[in-house]
Amino acid sequence: MSTTVAHACGSDSDCMIGERSYRIRLPDNVPDGKLGAIVFSHGYKGTAKGVMNNPRFTALANELGVAIIATKSAKNDWSIPGAPSSETDPTVDELAYYDAVLADVSARFPIDSNRLMASGFSAGAMMVWNLACHRSSQFAGFAPIAGTFWQPAPTHCDAPPTSVIHMHGTSDKIVPLEGRKVLDTHQGSVPDVLAMYGQYGGFSQAEARKLGGLSCDIQSNEAADVLAFCAFEGGHSFQMEYLKSAWSLLEERGKL
Repeated sequence: MSTTVAHACGSDSDCMIGERSYRIRLPDNVPDGKLGAIVFSHGYKGTAKGVMNNPRFTALANELGVAIIATKSAKNDWSIPGAPSSETDPTVDELAYYDAVLADVSARFPIDSNRLMASGFSAGAMMVWNLACHRSSQFAGFAPIAGTFWQPAPTHCDAPPTSVIHMHGTSDKIVPLEGRKVLDTHQGSVPDVLAMYGQYGGFSQAEARKLGGLSCDIQSNEAADVLAFCAFEGGHSFQMEYLKSAWSLLEERGKL
């Protein structure tokens, strides 16, 4: 199915919501009923078009039988707390933008709102952590890659605890696990954020497990949510296999 022909916007053209937009790719063979979806947030200076032009995302959509929804920041970076002031706009409400995207997607496309996983890379992962903290009820789970909150990281969230699978390269120099100074701000510490969220969500002691090429420490809580830290050998990069592993873990736990 061509999303462009069927819906007037899709992988090759912007779906407009006011002055903002997103793009979406459906799998080649759309089954009867509604689709699950991965909502992916790009990195610094990235675009929704760039995500859609990546053939690996097309292959992932077809392999999992899901839609890929690519969001677009208002500026070069996502306008979230602590982000560099020269690259963001304090008047932009990114959370409201995601609310609008999900509402528009549900109206235009056969998307199952109960089977959404939010993921993103680098600056996009920082956006995903903000969604996990403030919009947990809108997604089945979150899979940030190589990014967390800017400092100061929150000490608690204002939405119920949920499933978060954080993935990070062990030799990442762009977004080190402990964070680094960037312009007028500083990246947050991944271990500190995971400790905060583990306490906030009532997660238990971690169990070591392999998920494909990921070495994970996985915790659970009474609601069967999962909090996982999954490391891979390498720097500031990721493979589609990691997204597939995160999706599969959420399926295994009955979240998707």
